[in-house]
Amino acid sequence: MTGSDTSVQQDLSSEALIVKLVERIARRVDDEKEYLTELDSKIGDADFGVNLDRGLTAVLEELDGMDVESTFAAEIVETVGRVLMSEMAGSSGILFGGGLMTASAEIKGGTDAESFVAFAWAYVDHVEEKGDVSIGAKTMFDAIVPAVNLLSKSVEHDERSPAETTGAALAAARRGAKFTSTLEAKKGRASYVESRSIGHPDPGAVFTAIVFEEIHSLVQEATDQDIAADVDDPL
Repeated sequence: MTGSDTSVQQDLSSEALIVKLVERIARRVDDEKEYLTELDSKIGDADFGVNLDRGLTAVLEELDGMDVESTFAAEIVETVGRVLMSEMAGSSGILFGGGLMTASAEIKGGTDAESFVAFAWAYVDHVEEKGDVSIGAKTMFDAIVPAVNLLSKSVEHDERSPAETTGAALAAARRGAKFTSTLEAKKGRASYVESRSIGHPDPGAVFTAIVFEEIHSLVQEATDQDIAADVDDPL
């Protein structure tokens, strides 16, 4: 991200935009919960979409009662994570909610591009540790790692605008989600179906791509840029 984008970065870091992002993700999950649950029915407990929707609905109720203007970004993110931990059953709450709670520490000192990258890597580290996962295990890890790696490199080398960066990250997340269709599950209930999991994308990876779609959409609006992801949604 170039120096001329400093004001844009400040706008993107605002607490109001973080809340707006959460609201958009919640709406998308509400729209896609049946699809996400259908994907989960192929390889899991057939409850992923419903479970996620329940958690995010509770999050919106919590945020509705929060004075966002007087609340720091880290506190908002930590609240989202806490509610997800409380409301979502099984490992999803630990991974999604716990990841946000842990990563929120990285933005307590401010919300610039570098701190958001640190936030993203802290989230990835949490998922890796608590989920005991690696690339190729047919999980959300296959989508989030390439996306965050691309975000990190773009910020480090100062080579893309914010919208170009999120568009490229979205493309990486989509490729990762699509990649999970070729894999045999090695973690969770999906591993019980063994080779029958091949041909079906992991719902957590698909959700990760959805999150990056909403991030990219919001960044495009905030920066008044129309940057298409270089990979069409294959799912």
